[in-house]
Amino acid sequence: MRPACGFLATLVFSSVAFPQNAPTRHEVLNGMRKAATFYADKVSKDGGYHFDYAEDLSYGRSEHGQGPTQVETQRDGTPRVAMAFLEAYDATGDRLYLEAARKAALALVQGQLCSGGWDYLIEFDPAARKKYPYRTEYDCAAPGAPRKPPTSLDDNITQACTRVLMRVDRALGFKDRAIHEAAQFALESLLKAQYPIGAWPQRYSAFPDPAKFPVKPASYPETWPRQWPGEVYYEHYTFNDNSIADNIDLMLEAALVYKDPRLRAAAERGGQFLLLAQMPEPQPGWAQQYDRDMHPAWARLFEPPSVTGGESHSVMEMLLLLYRETGDRKYLRPFPSALAYYERSILPPAANPSQARRRFRPGEPVLARFYELRTNRPLYITKGNVIRAKGLGTSRADGYEISYTDESVITHYAVLTSGAWVAEVRAAYERLLKADAAGLRRGGKLHGLSPWSTGNRAPLAARPESAKVRSLLDSMDARGAWAEMGYIGKADRLIQLWAAHDGTMVINGRITPIKEDDRIEIYEGKQPPRTRIIRSPTFAQNLETLAAWIANN
Repeated sequence: MRPACGFLATLVFSSVAFPQNAPTRHEVLNGMRKAATFYADKVSKDGGYHFDYAEDLSYGRSEHGQGPTQVETQRDGTPRVAMAFLEAYDATGDRLYLEAARKAALALVQGQLCSGGWDYLIEFDPAARKKYPYRTEYDCAAPGAPRKPPTSLDDNITQACTRVLMRVDRALGFKDRAIHEAAQFALESLLKAQYPIGAWPQRYSAFPDPAKFPVKPASYPETWPRQWPGEVYYEHYTFNDNSIADNIDLMLEAALVYKDPRLRAAAERGGQFLLLAQMPEPQPGWAQQYDRDMHPAWARLFEPPSVTGGESHSVMEMLLLLYRETGDRKYLRPFPSALAYYERSILPPAANPSQARRRFRPGEPVLARFYELRTNRPLYITKGNVIRAKGLGTSRADGYEISYTDESVITHYAVLTSGAWVAEVRAAYERLLKADAAGLRRGGKLHGLSPWSTGNRAPLAARPESAKVRSLLDSMDARGAWAEMGYIGKADRLIQLWAAHDGTMVINGRITPIKEDDRIEIYEGKQPPRTRIIRSPTFAQNLETLAAWIANN
C-alpha cells in the first residue's frame, strides 16, 4: 500500500501547491509580451503616452495634452509607462521591454526644452513644434528661440523625466548618445537653476542671478495681504507638490548613477534649505512657498502665506532620508520642535462635522492645510462657482476668499489634510535615533518616480497571488489591452460648471435642481463621452504585477 499512499500524497500536494487555474510561467511571459507589444506599438506616439485612451484608440487625453500628436510628461503618462517597461526588463531580461523603455526615453529627448527640463506635454506635429523651445528644433544659445513654456518642476514633471532618462541610460550601458546627452543636459540645468540657498523654483526659463537671492533663515513678514495679489509665484522657493523633495532625491540618485560629486553636493544644499526654511517659534513648521526674503508667500489664489499642515510632511520625510543617506544628525535637529508643533495643531473633534471634515474617518487626526502666521488659526478658502468655456478659459464667479471656518470651502483642493502622518513621522524619527546610521542607506538602484516617499521598495519584490495574475491574464482582450470603465473627458466639451451652492438649471423652460458640488457639462454632438477606456497607470501596474510574479516564481 505504500506506493498508493505515496501517489495519493503526491496528488494532494500538487492540488494545494498548484491550483487548477494557476498560470504557468509560459503563459505569464506570453501575456507580458502581448500587453507590452500592444502598448508600445499601437498605443504610443513616437514612444510617448497619454493618461487615458478611448477603447478603440481613436482619442487620447491627459491633464494637459490631448489628441494624436501630443503625449504627457506627468507621472501617469510617459514616465510611468517607461518605468514599467524597465521593471519588466529586470524581471525577464527580455530586450523587448528595454527597447520599449528606450523609445519612451527618446520621446522625452524630443520634448526636452532649451531650459533643460520639460513642460507638461510634448508636441510631435512638425508645424506646432516650432512654437516650443525644444532642443532638437533650435540652437538654444542663438537669439530668437522661444523661451516659453518654461521647465516645470511642478507635479514631478522634470524630475520624473530625468529619472527615466538616467535609468534607461544606465540600462543601455550609457551607449545611447541622445539619451545620455539629454540626461546630462537636464542635470546640468537643474544645477544652474538651484538658488544659492539650496532651493529650486516651481518653474524657470532662465537661471537665477545669485546676487538677487540672499541666503537667510525663514522669518515672519510684518504684514501680509489677505487677498490674493495676483503676482507671479514661479520664482518662489516651492515645497508645493513636493517639488523640492523630488529634486533633492533626484540629485541623490543621479550622483549614484553618474558618480558625480557635484550632484551629491546639490542634494545636500537642498537639505540645508530644508533646515533654513523651518519657521521660528511659535510655529516651527514649514510654509508651502517662500519669497526671496524667506517669508511665507502667496502662490495661487487658494494658497495663502501660512504654515502648512500638508507639505511639511514631505519636508520631514526628506530630512529623515537625508539623515539615512548621510549619517549627519543635523537633519534630525528640527524634529523635536516641529513634531510638538504639529501635535498641538491637530484640530479638535467636530461634533457636527462640515462637508470638508466628513471625508475623514471617525477618530482620524486632522490638520488644516494652512495655519495663519503667528496666531496658528486654521485658514480656509471659501467655495465659488467655477465656469469653464471652450476658448475662453476658466472663470471663477465668486468665492475664493480667506475664511476662519471650514463651512462651504473649496473641494477641488484639500484645505484639510490627514494628521496621521505626525505619529508615523515621530515613530520613524525615534527609530532612527536608536539605529546605527551606517546601515540605513538605500541600495544603488532605486525604483519609482518618487523613491524618497516609498523607501526603495522594488515592484519586483512583491509576491502577487497566482489568482491575481490569472485574473489579469483573463481580463486582457485579444489585442493585449486592459479596458475598464472610466471617463475620457473628450475635447469637445463646451461648458463646465462646478456649482458652489444649491441652484436651478432651466432648459427650454424645464427646471432641473442643482445641488452643491454638482458638475454640469455640455458637449458638442450627440455622442456622449466614452465610458470604456484604456489607462496608462493600469497598464503599468498590471505589467509590473506580472513581472513580479515572474521574478518570484
